[in-house]
Amino acid sequence: KIYEVVVSCFLCLATSNKSPPTAAAATTMSNWAASPRSGSADEVINKTNKVSAQLKAIYKDNILPAEKRYRYDFFYESPFLTDVEFDAKPQVMLVGQYSVGKTSFIRYMLGRDFPGARIGPEPTTDRFTCLINGPEERTIPGNALSVHPDLPFRGLERFGVSFLSRFEGSQLPSSVLRSITLVDTPGILSGEKQRVNRGYDFTKVVSWFADRADLILLLFDAHKLDISDELKATIDVLKGHEDKVRCILNKADQINRQQLMRVYGSLLWSLGKTINSPEVLRVYVGSFWHEPLQNLDNAELFESEESDLMRDLAILPRQSAVRKINELVKRIRKVKTLAYIIGHLKSQMPAVMGKDKKQQKLISDMPNVFRQIMKKHNLAPGDFPDINKFSEKLKDTKFSEFHSLKLDQIQLLEDCLSSHLPKLMEELPSEKDSPETLKAKFGAN
Repeated sequence: KIYEVVVSCFLCLATSNKSPPTAAAATTMSNWAASPRSGSADEVINKTNKVSAQLKAIYKDNILPAEKRYRYDFFYESPFLTDVEFDAKPQVMLVGQYSVGKTSFIRYMLGRDFPGARIGPEPTTDRFTCLINGPEERTIPGNALSVHPDLPFRGLERFGVSFLSRFEGSQLPSSVLRSITLVDTPGILSGEKQRVNRGYDFTKVVSWFADRADLILLLFDAHKLDISDELKATIDVLKGHEDKVRCILNKADQINRQQLMRVYGSLLWSLGKTINSPEVLRVYVGSFWHEPLQNLDNAELFESEESDLMRDLAILPRQSAVRKINELVKRIRKVKTLAYIIGHLKSQMPAVMGKDKKQQKLISDMPNVFRQIMKKHNLAPGDFPDINKFSEKLKDTKFSEFHSLKLDQIQLLEDCLSSHLPKLMEELPSEKDSPETLKAKFGAN
């Protein structure tokens, strides 16, 4: 069933010395899993595959031509989408400073060790590790993983051999990994080690995975709440993905109830200063490893929090189709805005003389250029690229070589937003559906 992930995760509790989940949590999960709207795992997979096939056609016919014409891959450092990325399982990425329990959390979820796992108080995970389901236990080197025809990691080739040598796949048979893919990241270090010693741009790699992740788990240690400049830089690249981010306050059993209250408040305060969002991020509190709780004061709270987190993970496969549509909508809006910007810059260039001087003037006046385009075409400020990064990219181009704006391509993008994708959303299950309409949507006889 679709709740297989939940069952698998709670099997971990049965094999540990911790208390089993509360009866209320178990009842809630049973009721949710038995709901007729949940559907079976096969139905969800079939529906997701159907949606993915239609999304591929929409992307290739309506969006990809505009991306190529206006060099979306260059300005956003995001390669063109491939078929395997539409077919990929939901991805869950874990991010945090070293020794906050990222690898232990994965081990706790799976209920077992996995190939290549290294756990310790020092920075032990020195590479990005993708955990995938497979018939046998083995590690797959990053260079081989990036060219695997069935895995969505082709785009990582752009980060070079220095990164791929610190990227690996961990394959093992797991009921959890049949539904999702887990991404373990290196612990975030402080100072020059974070920026120089890695040999690749850590934040850009995190940004690449964040674009494709369905859920981003940001882990904190109850004893290490300080958000360093390096961690803040990593959190900054998650901008635009706030709806995916969940926080975990780990090792919370090592402090008493009064201390936990203060630590929780301090973490929310720190996050509020770091993440520019009016909404408060969801923070799960607990101790996610196989050892027994050191302090039982908050045992019931930890069980409830764990139940909520595992439910969030369990519904990812069911929400995968919606997430793919959501990500494509965000991409379309960016492509459309980029098209207007490139078209405007091209139109401002002189026919013969003074091209370089005019280009420099436009780059220095980019804030006004953005305002003009925004007002003229009624665009949202949030759809525009970061002005500083965009200006730096423009310095490496020649405006005279840009393509002019093609209104028919803009119309294709508008059709996606106003017609194609809304129709696709209507085919997905919703709370308003009756059993009869659900059968029709799933293609049942």
